[in-house]
Amino acid sequence: MAVYVLFDTETTGNQENDRIIQVGAMVVHDREHIDVYDELCSTTVPISIEAMEVHNITPEIIADKAPYSETTFAKAVERYNAPENYLIAHNISFDLGMLEKEGFVNRYTLIDTVRVAKHLLPDSPAHRLQYLRYALELYKNEEEEANKMGITIKAHDAIGDVLVMKLLLSKLVQLTQQKFPGENPMQKMAELTQTPVLLKTFRFGKYKDRSIEEVSREDMGYLQWMYKNLDLDEDLKYTLEQYLQ
Repeated sequence: MAVYVLFDTETTGNQENDRIIQVGAMVVHDREHIDVYDELCSTTVPISIEAMEVHNITPEIIADKAPYSETTFAKAVERYNAPENYLIAHNISFDLGMLEKEGFVNRYTLIDTVRVAKHLLPDSPAHRLQYLRYALELYKNEEEEANKMGITIKAHDAIGDVLVMKLLLSKLVQLTQQKFPGENPMQKMAELTQTPVLLKTFRFGKYKDRSIEEVSREDMGYLQWMYKNLDLDEDLKYTLEQYLQ
């Protein structure tokens, strides 16, 4: 039976040299057997002020903590590291990248709840975890879920975000079953994770909230400029390529 590892990290920042200082995770064996991990860890990399502003973790809080390699989660994520199991995160490329900096070599099947949400909820104005928490009314069920697991939910806290992500994952399973009846929802979400999204609207810039298709007819030069000059995420790059062909 597959094991599902849902996880989130808090870090010293988002640059190449930054490292993990908190990890929250749930290892789901079945509905009745869920291991919960909520661990702080130390690092020699300074925590940026911008990062502290987000997660409120200061150097004093982690000063006496063990490094990531000695956390119980580090051992657990290695224990189940096989293709038949699933590693799940919201924007998994970031969090997986942080694990890889610690020497982790992935063999899990990946599910990115951001990418899946973009596929299944294309008209949503945003796909951030906290936005979906309220847009999908996940918050109405989170207190009961948190009490069962002894978890306190806080925004930008690793284990709190994992609990919200667990509720989001359940919703995405339902949506996958509705849109792709007869298919295994977890396998389908893994497939969607590897499939770039054709975006409908611009989320920033002078054409913010405008249809990309309409802008492509009116101002193809803008699309060409974006493609050549901006650091684009995979989905926007893929979308622009479709219109520029």
